[in-house]
Amino acid sequence: MLWRDGAIASGTTAPLDHTDRGLTLGDGLFDTALALGGRVAFEDAHVARLVAGAGTLGIPVDPERVRQAMRALAGQGDRLAIRTTLTRGSGPRGLKPPDDPHPTLFATAAASTKAVAFAPLRLWPTPIARNDTSPAARLKTLGYGDAVLAAGEAAAAGFDEALFRNTRGRVACAGTGNLFALFGETLVTPPLSDGVLAGIVRAEILARAAACGLRAEERSLSLPAIVGAEAVVLTNSLRLLAPVTAIGDAALGSAGHPAVDRLKAALRAALARSCQVAEEMVA
Repeated sequence: MLWRDGAIASGTTAPLDHTDRGLTLGDGLFDTALALGGRVAFEDAHVARLVAGAGTLGIPVDPERVRQAMRALAGQGDRLAIRTTLTRGSGPRGLKPPDDPHPTLFATAAASTKAVAFAPLRLWPTPIARNDTSPAARLKTLGYGDAVLAAGEAAAAGFDEALFRNTRGRVACAGTGNLFALFGETLVTPPLSDGVLAGIVRAEILARAAACGLRAEERSLSLPAIVGAEAVVLTNSLRLLAPVTAIGDAALGSAGHPAVDRLKAALRAALARSCQVAEEMVA
């Protein structure tokens, strides 16, 4: 399904100006959200992040227009993955942004399944470095070339996702999510300054760690440190909180770890409240 200019189409095809900077330069942003029972999970946070990112790039956008797009698609099914895309719109040749941009906003929805939520996965450390010196590393921009290459590399090696380190060798994130490592009662996630996107579920876990008996910290992690953690999890809006069972050749006891189970239960409850559905609908 596609939302464009206030209307929903059953397919995903619509006219697009071939000088749109989102197409020619990757000049734009996107957001991925889970909708359950007709409501977008953590809707305010998703809208706020997209609007804040647009502000950083200098792309004007109406928050209520973004909300309208998400809500219109959320009402089309019981469990949907909603992707909202904003580009700077069309412009003349060259890199310099136009003085008077006319942004393009559209959103698509596809069926999502419970099987994706909380499912364990294995990570492959990619040699591709995440550029922590770039402001774009902390935004959900359309420039996903490195992630696409790393995903293919991980799949060829028999893994589910890639793990990125930054230019200083510090762990940054996975290809599609944030990472947390557990050391005793301390839950550590890399800081945004290490080239990390401020994930929506990342924020939820940081906010709920204390109630789960954990002390949350944002600090840099080396690859040996995260491999030596008691448990590692990946968070994003569709996988929610995925136990990482291996990083490269190293096996991890993340699945079934009591602290991971507590975090999963807290996140499941928060999602259910956000969408006003029963917890069984989450996963």
